[in-house]
Amino acid sequence: MIDRIHYISQGGTPGDHLKSIADVLLAGAKWIQLRVKNTDENTLLQIAEKAMELCNTHAAKLIINDHPAIALKVGAHGVHLGLEDMPVKEARAILGPDKIIGGTANTFEQVIQRIEEKVDYLGVGPFRFTTTKEKLSPILGAQGFQDIIKRLNALHLSIPIIAIGGIGVEDVASVMETGVYGVAVSAALTNQPDISRAYQKIQKEINIQTV
Repeated sequence: MIDRIHYISQGGTPGDHLKSIADVLLAGAKWIQLRVKNTDENTLLQIAEKAMELCNTHAAKLIINDHPAIALKVGAHGVHLGLEDMPVKEARAILGPDKIIGGTANTFEQVIQRIEEKVDYLGVGPFRFTTTKEKLSPILGAQGFQDIIKRLNALHLSIPIIAIGGIGVEDVASVMETGVYGVAVSAALTNQPDISRAYQKIQKEINIQTV
């Protein structure tokens, strides 16, 4: 089961990432993507082990960005692969048939490519400009999501699409109206004075759209 709210970790240090994960888990989050860039594999492994302990405590799923071998080592639920990361087929060979593999896409052509590669869900975006990602792809906006969903429906293709990229709490309703499956957020939770309240608001907007 793919959750409709994905939290993507952020922080300047390993401790920051783990604190942000712990905070959103306390708020009720059930799907965490550990996304730590520009660090060595040993450090990432240590962070992933601690993140896995936190997720187990809260009965949440942990997805590791970009590192299937580390996901396997710590017993994470899967990986998320960017377009320039390891090929899906290789990651599947490492992880086996039961782990979750998500993939990034920015265009309709990339969405089709990812479906053919047999990913379990797609992170599609960005919705708007975001500072959390280097080499940002062209902005999609709500219209871009609508177009992709419409073209998939015309081909009778279906895959959980998670909208990503600069989505704030106030954007969730309009993003969900495009027909996407769910949203991925980062700063929308991390930067809130009351993370629980922000999470509940996101959850409420998604429930309204998916009843």
